[in-house]
Amino acid sequence: MANTTETYQNLLTSEYQGQPNFEAMIAADTAPLVQIQAVLASMIPLFDLGTPPVGNQLDIIGQWVGVSRDLQVPVTGVLFTWNGTVTEGWNRGIWADASNSSSVTVLTDAAYLTLIQAKIAANRWDGTTEGAYAIWSIVFPNLVILIQDNENMSFAVAIQGTVLDSLTEALLTDGLIPLKPEGVRISAYYIPVDTNPLFGWNMNTAYVQGWGTGSWANEIAGL
Repeated sequence: MANTTETYQNLLTSEYQGQPNFEAMIAADTAPLVQIQAVLASMIPLFDLGTPPVGNQLDIIGQWVGVSRDLQVPVTGVLFTWNGTVTEGWNRGIWADASNSSSVTVLTDAAYLTLIQAKIAANRWDGTTEGAYAIWSIVFPNLVILIQDNENMSFAVAIQGTVLDSLTEALLTDGLIPLKPEGVRISAYYIPVDTNPLFGWNMNTAYVQGWGTGSWANEIAGL
């Protein structure tokens, strides 16, 4: 519950309670403090990643976290075009705007929020596979991430659950989302073409199934 001037007046000892002049002085002295507390409390939801924040709010959080909305290397092949590649078509390509007329150099709020969440999660990661699953579930709550440890200082990542938009896929496969231990390589990403389970030999789980139900994934080389 927020403090008011009455909050502090109620703390007066018995000899000062009911003294109008003294209570008025306490109200006058504490009113600025109450206002400052209210302003500070109103700022908390503005920078809560669960809200989520937008625009300049995200830029400020990005400065705290250490990631920028402006990309050092433009991301190409993600803007919507007629008769383009698979990633540039309907439900995949993103619309161009004044800042991204031919390639993406400035991240949208949604993509920037994903990048910020990934950076925060990576900073807290203990490097284990179990920890990786927990982190991926935070950064990509609508996706199921499957990790295959190749036991040679590399691992493969398969994604299931939804079809990624082209920008999210590029951020992931271009290594801009830092979700791997230092010195460990991602050998490949397996990106879904639909929402069906992924195809796999001799498997029948909720996420990987065989002929007739499993779908092939697009394999993209890792970094």
